[in-house]
Amino acid sequence: MKPNYSLDDLRCFCAVARFASFKEAAAYLEMPLSTLSRRIRQLETDLQLRLLNRDAHRVILTHTGEQYFQRSEALFDELGDIDEDLHRDKHQPTGKIRISTPINAGSQFLRPIFYDFLLQQPDIQLDLRFSNSLIDIEAEGMDVVFRVGSPVVDNWIARPLKHIHFLLCAHPDYDLSAIQHPKDLCGHPTVLCHPMIPWQLVNKTNHQEFDYHPQKGVRLELDEIQMLSHAVKTGLGIGYIPDYFALPMIAQGEMQHVLPDWRSKERTLFMLYRERQNIPLRVRLFIEFVLQYFDSHE
Repeated sequence: MKPNYSLDDLRCFCAVARFASFKEAAAYLEMPLSTLSRRIRQLETDLQLRLLNRDAHRVILTHTGEQYFQRSEALFDELGDIDEDLHRDKHQPTGKIRISTPINAGSQFLRPIFYDFLLQQPDIQLDLRFSNSLIDIEAEGMDVVFRVGSPVVDNWIARPLKHIHFLLCAHPDYDLSAIQHPKDLCGHPTVLCHPMIPWQLVNKTNHQEFDYHPQKGVRLELDEIQMLSHAVKTGLGIGYIPDYFALPMIAQGEMQHVLPDWRSKERTLFMLYRERQNIPLRVRLFIEFVLQYFDSHE
Protein backbone atom coordinates (compact mmCIF):
# COMPACT_ATOMS: atom_id res chain seq x y z
CA MET A 1 0.00 0.00 0.00
CA LYS A 2 1.33 3.41 -0.94
CA PRO A 3 2.19 5.49 2.17
CA ASN A 4 0.11 8.64 2.68
CA TYR A 5 3.02 10.56 4.18
CA SER A 6 6.42 11.79 3.05
CA LEU A 7 9.45 9.64 3.87
CA ASP A 8 11.50 12.81 3.92
CA ASP A 9 9.16 14.21 6.60
CA LEU A 10 9.67 10.97 8.53
CA ARG A 11 13.43 11.50 8.25
CA CYS A 12 12.96 14.97 9.74
CA PHE A 13 10.98 13.47 12.62
CA CYS A 14 13.78 10.93 13.32
CA ALA A 15 16.32 13.76 13.49
CA VAL A 16 14.19 15.67 16.01
CA ALA A 17 13.64 12.54 18.07
CA ARG A 18 17.35 11.65 18.03
CA PHE A 19 18.50 15.10 19.17
CA ALA A 20 15.40 15.80 21.34
CA SER A 21 15.68 19.29 19.95
CA PHE A 22 14.22 21.09 16.95
CA LYS A 23 17.15 23.51 16.90
CA GLU A 24 19.84 20.84 16.80
CA ALA A 25 17.87 18.75 14.29
CA ALA A 26 17.43 21.78 12.01
CA ALA A 27 21.19 22.42 12.11
CA TYR A 28 21.89 18.75 11.36
CA LEU A 29 19.44 18.72 8.45
CA GLU A 30 20.64 22.13 7.26
CA MET A 31 17.15 23.59 7.03
CA PRO A 32 15.38 26.54 8.68
CA LEU A 33 13.80 25.83 12.05
CA SER A 34 10.44 27.03 10.76
CA THR A 35 10.60 24.60 7.83
CA LEU A 36 11.42 21.70 10.11
CA SER A 37 8.53 22.56 12.43
CA ARG A 38 6.15 22.75 9.47
CA ARG A 39 7.37 19.38 8.14
CA ILE A 40 6.74 17.68 11.49
CA ARG A 41 3.23 19.15 11.71
CA GLN A 42 2.55 17.95 8.17
CA LEU A 43 3.71 14.42 9.06
CA GLU A 44 1.43 14.31 12.09
CA THR A 45 -1.44 15.58 9.95
CA ASP A 46 -0.81 12.96 7.27
CA LEU A 47 -0.59 10.18 9.86
CA GLN A 48 -3.42 11.63 11.95
CA LEU A 49 -1.27 10.84 14.98
CA ARG A 50 0.59 12.94 17.53
CA LEU A 51 4.27 12.02 17.59
CA LEU A 52 5.80 14.76 19.75
CA ASN A 53 4.94 16.80 22.79
CA ARG A 54 6.92 20.00 22.78
CA ASP A 55 7.14 23.01 25.03
CA ALA A 56 9.51 25.93 25.24
CA HIS A 57 12.36 23.86 26.65
CA ARG A 58 12.18 20.29 25.45
CA VAL A 59 10.78 17.73 23.03
CA ILE A 60 9.23 14.52 24.35
CA LEU A 61 8.08 11.62 22.20
CA THR A 62 4.58 10.32 22.65
CA HIS A 63 4.18 6.57 23.05
CA THR A 64 3.23 6.35 19.36
CA GLY A 65 6.13 8.62 18.44
CA GLU A 66 8.52 6.37 20.36
CA GLN A 67 7.30 3.35 18.38
CA TYR A 68 7.67 5.15 15.06
CA PHE A 69 11.13 6.39 15.99
CA GLN A 70 12.45 2.97 17.06
CA ARG A 71 11.33 1.35 13.83
CA SER A 72 12.16 4.24 11.50
CA GLU A 73 15.61 5.04 12.91
CA ALA A 74 17.01 1.69 11.80
CA LEU A 75 15.60 2.29 8.31
CA PHE A 76 17.29 5.66 7.92
CA ASP A 77 20.53 4.36 9.42
CA GLU A 78 20.50 1.64 6.75
CA LEU A 79 19.76 4.19 4.05
CA GLY A 80 22.65 6.25 5.35
CA ASP A 81 24.94 3.22 5.12
CA ILE A 82 23.73 2.60 1.57
CA ASP A 83 24.43 6.21 0.66
CA GLU A 84 27.94 5.92 2.08
CA ASP A 85 28.52 2.71 0.13
CA LEU A 86 27.32 4.33 -3.08
CA HIS A 87 29.55 7.32 -2.46
CA ARG A 88 32.49 4.98 -1.81
CA ASP A 89 31.75 3.05 -5.02
CA LYS A 90 31.78 6.29 -6.97
CA HIS A 91 34.76 8.00 -5.38
CA GLN A 92 36.99 5.41 -3.65
CA PRO A 93 38.87 2.48 -5.26
CA THR A 94 37.52 -0.27 -3.00
CA GLY A 95 35.35 -3.36 -3.31
CA LYS A 96 35.00 -6.35 -5.61
CA ILE A 97 35.01 -6.55 -9.42
CA ARG A 98 33.33 -9.58 -11.00
CA ILE A 99 35.08 -10.61 -14.22
CA SER A 100 34.34 -13.30 -16.80
CA THR A 101 37.01 -14.41 -19.26
CA PRO A 102 37.67 -17.31 -21.65
CA ILE A 103 39.99 -19.91 -20.13
CA ASN A 104 42.76 -19.56 -22.71
CA ALA A 105 42.80 -15.79 -23.18
CA GLY A 106 42.48 -15.31 -19.44
CA SER A 107 45.48 -17.46 -18.60
CA GLN A 108 47.63 -16.29 -21.51
CA PHE A 109 47.00 -12.54 -21.92
CA LEU A 110 45.12 -11.39 -18.87
CA ARG A 111 46.80 -13.14 -15.95
CA PRO A 112 49.63 -10.57 -15.58
CA ILE A 113 47.09 -7.76 -15.92
CA PHE A 114 45.00 -9.17 -13.08
CA TYR A 115 48.02 -9.57 -10.80
CA ASP A 116 49.57 -6.18 -11.60
CA PHE A 117 46.26 -4.42 -11.06
CA LEU A 118 45.79 -6.06 -7.65
CA LEU A 119 49.30 -5.06 -6.62
CA GLN A 120 48.54 -1.47 -7.63
CA GLN A 121 45.10 -1.39 -5.94
CA PRO A 122 45.35 -3.17 -2.55
CA ASP A 123 41.75 -2.32 -1.54
CA ILE A 124 40.15 -3.89 -4.62
CA GLN A 125 39.31 -7.59 -5.00
CA LEU A 126 38.84 -9.49 -8.27
CA ASP A 127 36.32 -12.30 -8.58
CA LEU A 128 37.50 -14.16 -11.73
CA ARG A 129 35.31 -16.65 -13.56
CA PHE A 130 37.04 -18.64 -16.34
CA SER A 131 34.78 -20.27 -18.91
CA ASN A 132 34.70 -20.88 -22.66
CA SER A 133 30.90 -20.85 -22.57
CA LEU A 134 28.87 -17.71 -23.33
CA ILE A 135 27.39 -17.13 -19.90
CA ASP A 136 24.50 -14.78 -19.17
CA ILE A 137 26.59 -11.83 -17.99
CA GLU A 138 23.54 -9.93 -16.75
CA ALA A 139 22.23 -12.81 -14.65
CA GLU A 140 25.72 -13.52 -13.29
CA GLY A 141 26.17 -9.87 -12.27
CA MET A 142 29.44 -9.37 -14.14
CA ASP A 143 31.20 -6.00 -14.14
CA VAL A 144 33.71 -6.69 -16.94
CA VAL A 145 33.65 -9.45 -19.54
CA PHE A 146 36.35 -10.61 -21.96
CA ARG A 147 35.30 -12.44 -25.12
CA VAL A 148 36.95 -13.61 -28.31
CA GLY A 149 34.56 -12.80 -31.15
CA SER A 150 30.77 -12.41 -30.85
CA PRO A 151 31.03 -9.31 -28.63
CA VAL A 152 27.57 -7.81 -29.16
CA VAL A 153 25.60 -7.49 -25.91
CA ASP A 154 22.81 -4.93 -25.56
CA ASN A 155 23.78 -1.87 -23.51
CA TRP A 156 27.42 -3.01 -23.15
CA ILE A 157 30.45 -1.33 -24.72
CA ALA A 158 32.88 -3.65 -26.56
CA ARG A 159 36.51 -2.51 -26.85
CA PRO A 160 38.90 -4.51 -29.09
CA LEU A 161 42.15 -5.43 -27.35
CA LYS A 162 44.09 -7.89 -29.51
CA HIS A 163 43.74 -9.69 -32.85
CA ILE A 164 44.35 -13.44 -32.93
CA HIS A 165 44.85 -15.94 -35.76
CA PHE A 166 44.73 -19.73 -35.46
CA LEU A 167 47.32 -21.87 -37.28
CA LEU A 168 47.28 -25.50 -38.32
CA CYS A 169 50.03 -27.43 -36.56
CA ALA A 170 51.30 -31.02 -36.40
CA HIS A 171 54.08 -33.09 -34.83
CA PRO A 172 57.49 -32.24 -36.34
CA ASP A 173 57.81 -35.72 -37.89
CA TYR A 174 54.33 -35.89 -39.37
CA ASP A 175 54.33 -36.33 -43.17
CA LEU A 176 52.61 -33.31 -44.71
CA SER A 177 53.48 -33.98 -48.34
CA ALA A 178 49.92 -34.95 -49.25
CA ILE A 179 48.41 -31.80 -47.72
CA GLN A 180 48.47 -28.97 -50.27
CA HIS A 181 45.04 -27.46 -49.56
CA PRO A 182 42.70 -27.48 -46.55
CA LYS A 183 40.45 -29.97 -48.33
CA ASP A 184 43.34 -32.45 -48.15
CA LEU A 185 43.02 -32.51 -44.35
CA CYS A 186 40.15 -34.98 -44.62
CA GLY A 187 41.16 -38.35 -43.20
CA HIS A 188 44.16 -37.08 -41.28
CA PRO A 189 44.06 -37.48 -37.48
CA THR A 190 42.94 -34.29 -35.72
CA VAL A 191 42.68 -32.87 -32.22
CA LEU A 192 39.72 -30.54 -31.68
CA CYS A 193 39.40 -27.73 -29.18
CA HIS A 194 35.94 -26.38 -28.46
CA PRO A 195 34.48 -23.94 -29.34
CA MET A 196 36.92 -23.36 -32.27
CA ILE A 197 34.98 -25.47 -34.78
CA PRO A 198 34.84 -25.34 -37.78
CA TRP A 199 38.36 -24.35 -38.76
CA GLN A 200 37.73 -21.11 -40.65
CA LEU A 201 40.76 -20.68 -42.93
CA VAL A 202 41.85 -17.90 -45.26
CA ASN A 203 44.72 -17.98 -47.77
CA LYS A 204 47.11 -15.12 -46.95
CA THR A 205 48.00 -14.57 -50.62
CA ASN A 206 44.79 -14.89 -52.65
CA HIS A 207 42.32 -14.52 -49.71
CA GLN A 208 40.48 -17.69 -50.66
CA GLU A 209 38.33 -18.95 -47.79
CA PHE A 210 37.73 -22.54 -46.73
CA ASP A 211 35.84 -23.83 -43.69
CA TYR A 212 37.00 -27.27 -42.64
CA HIS A 213 34.66 -29.35 -40.48
CA PRO A 214 36.76 -32.10 -38.86
CA GLN A 215 34.72 -35.28 -38.69
CA LYS A 216 36.81 -38.28 -39.74
CA GLY A 217 39.94 -39.07 -37.79
CA VAL A 218 39.10 -37.06 -34.67
CA ARG A 219 41.34 -38.49 -31.93
CA LEU A 220 40.67 -36.10 -29.06
CA GLU A 221 38.23 -33.31 -28.15
CA LEU A 222 38.87 -30.80 -25.36
CA ASP A 223 38.39 -27.16 -24.44
CA GLU A 224 41.82 -26.05 -23.22
CA ILE A 225 44.61 -24.70 -25.43
CA GLN A 226 47.59 -26.01 -23.46
CA MET A 227 46.26 -29.57 -23.58
CA LEU A 228 45.57 -29.09 -27.29
CA SER A 229 49.18 -28.01 -27.86
CA HIS A 230 50.55 -30.93 -25.81
CA ALA A 231 48.39 -33.38 -27.77
CA VAL A 232 49.68 -32.03 -31.08
CA LYS A 233 53.31 -32.11 -29.87
CA THR A 234 52.76 -35.70 -28.74
CA GLY A 235 51.68 -36.64 -32.27
CA LEU A 236 47.98 -37.35 -31.72
CA GLY A 237 46.94 -35.31 -34.73
CA ILE A 238 46.71 -31.94 -36.46
CA GLY A 239 45.42 -29.09 -34.33
CA TYR A 240 44.04 -25.57 -34.81
CA ILE A 241 46.14 -23.53 -32.39
CA PRO A 242 46.19 -19.76 -31.67
CA ASP A 243 49.29 -18.02 -33.00
CA TYR A 244 50.43 -16.83 -29.58
CA PHE A 245 50.82 -20.49 -28.57
CA ALA A 246 51.85 -21.96 -31.92
CA LEU A 247 54.56 -19.59 -33.21
CA PRO A 248 57.01 -20.00 -30.29
CA MET A 249 56.68 -23.80 -30.47
CA ILE A 250 57.14 -23.80 -34.25
CA ALA A 251 60.25 -21.64 -33.85
CA GLN A 252 61.65 -24.10 -31.28
CA GLY A 253 60.93 -27.10 -33.49
CA GLU A 254 58.38 -28.58 -31.12
CA MET A 255 55.76 -28.72 -33.90
CA GLN A 256 55.51 -27.84 -37.58
CA HIS A 257 53.28 -25.40 -39.40
CA VAL A 258 50.72 -27.11 -41.64
CA LEU A 259 49.74 -25.12 -44.75
CA PRO A 260 51.72 -21.99 -43.78
CA ASP A 261 49.93 -19.97 -46.49
CA TRP A 262 46.67 -20.47 -44.61
CA ARG A 263 45.50 -19.20 -41.26
CA SER A 264 42.19 -18.53 -39.54
CA LYS A 265 40.03 -15.52 -40.08
CA GLU A 266 40.98 -12.76 -37.69
CA ARG A 267 39.48 -13.20 -34.25
CA THR A 268 39.53 -10.36 -31.75
CA LEU A 269 39.74 -10.34 -27.97
CA PHE A 270 37.20 -7.80 -26.68
CA MET A 271 36.60 -6.25 -23.28
CA LEU A 272 32.94 -5.55 -22.51
CA TYR A 273 31.66 -3.18 -19.85
CA ARG A 274 28.72 -0.90 -19.17
CA GLU A 275 28.58 2.84 -19.78
CA ARG A 276 31.63 4.26 -18.01
CA GLN A 277 29.88 7.34 -16.62
CA ASN A 278 27.74 5.30 -14.23
CA ILE A 279 30.08 2.57 -13.02
CA PRO A 280 31.99 2.33 -9.73
CA LEU A 281 35.43 3.88 -9.56
CA ARG A 282 37.07 0.48 -9.03
CA VAL A 283 35.63 -0.81 -12.33
CA ARG A 284 36.59 2.34 -14.20
CA LEU A 285 40.16 2.08 -12.91
CA PHE A 286 40.35 -1.55 -14.02
CA ILE A 287 39.07 -0.73 -17.51
CA GLU A 288 41.62 2.06 -17.88
CA PHE A 289 44.39 -0.24 -16.62
CA VAL A 290 43.54 -2.92 -19.20
CA LEU A 291 43.37 -0.43 -22.08
CA GLN A 292 46.69 1.13 -21.11
CA TYR A 293 48.31 -2.29 -20.86
CA PHE A 294 47.28 -3.36 -24.36
CA ASP A 295 48.19 0.07 -25.81
CA SER A 296 51.70 -0.29 -24.40
CA HIS A 297 52.10 -3.89 -25.61
CA GLU A 298 51.09 -3.45 -29.24
